[in-house]
Amino acid sequence: MQEMIIVAVDAMGGDNAPTEMVKGAVDAVTLRQDIKVHLVGQQDILKEELEKCGYHGSQIEVVHAEEVIETAEPPVMAIRKKKKSSIVIGMNMVKDGSADAFVSAGSSGAILVGGQVIVGRIKGVERPPLAPLIPTEKGVSLLIDCGANVDARSSHLVQFAKMGSIYMENVLGKKNPKVAIVNIGAEEEKGNALVKEAFPLLKNSPDINFIGSIEAREIPHGGADVIVCEAFVGNVILKLYEGVGATLIGMVKQGMMGSLRSKIGALLVKPALKGTLKSFDASQYGGAPLLGLKGLVVKAHGSSKAQEITNSIIQCVTFKEQDINEKIRKNIGTAPMEAE
Repeated sequence: MQEMIIVAVDAMGGDNAPTEMVKGAVDAVTLRQDIKVHLVGQQDILKEELEKCGYHGSQIEVVHAEEVIETAEPPVMAIRKKKKSSIVIGMNMVKDGSADAFVSAGSSGAILVGGQVIVGRIKGVERPPLAPLIPTEKGVSLLIDCGANVDARSSHLVQFAKMGSIYMENVLGKKNPKVAIVNIGAEEEKGNALVKEAFPLLKNSPDINFIGSIEAREIPHGGADVIVCEAFVGNVILKLYEGVGATLIGMVKQGMMGSLRSKIGALLVKPALKGTLKSFDASQYGGAPLLGLKGLVVKAHGSSKAQEITNSIIQCVTFKEQDINEKIRKNIGTAPMEAE
């Protein structure tokens, strides 16, 4: 009998909740027979949304959560006070084993706090990083960290590199992934204090394929498979990446509609261009896993539509099948760490 992967989805979090979250869940179970989704949120609303989608199968269940954590709420206070919220209930499902993973497009702060406080860190992991896949000329790269730890230490960056390598090798099938640290130049002596301190530690780490520094302009070319940085830098890279990508796609489309000649040309190149533009659509790669936790938590974009939710749910299957948490525990959990 096929083993079912159970994914709890925060149906109330995100700009387009609950409609897009429910659609994403329905699409996921339609594509995969080995997934069961628990939609966590206000029961009456979610049942109504499922009815709109015409779904009456057994792969989706509704788990009632009467409260919602809003984006503007202080994360620590919200996690403590709103015990009946969709985020807290979903996290507790991962903690007690009734779900294999939790996906949310809700409050980033609450997800980060809940991940550490409720699900908990793997022993030995100093800081769990957010690690989204970003499109490149050669496929995808893992950007780690993109928002969880804005004041990281050098030892944190080494762990990010190790966890990122494990993820890329086992989930993406990238053997011996190339690891680089974000810097303002290729020379080893360049960078701020954190980069200068982390560089030799990464260089001397035997279990990662460290290739040195990477400048931001080389990231879209696929200069490395794992891009290591602290969260402030990573978040700026991610947001700029998304903004420039969306702007260029919009400008290309607008330019093609500018004249009769360009419209004719657009018809000719449309099939090839469509595939190229799709490869730079971040939503097709799912959400960002919060690596280093005892269970899987995936943060999707706040503006997620159904496709990103679907892909976030499906990526949980590979994560579970490859037993990523156990590989991280064996690689990092047994290694001596710096004192907090």
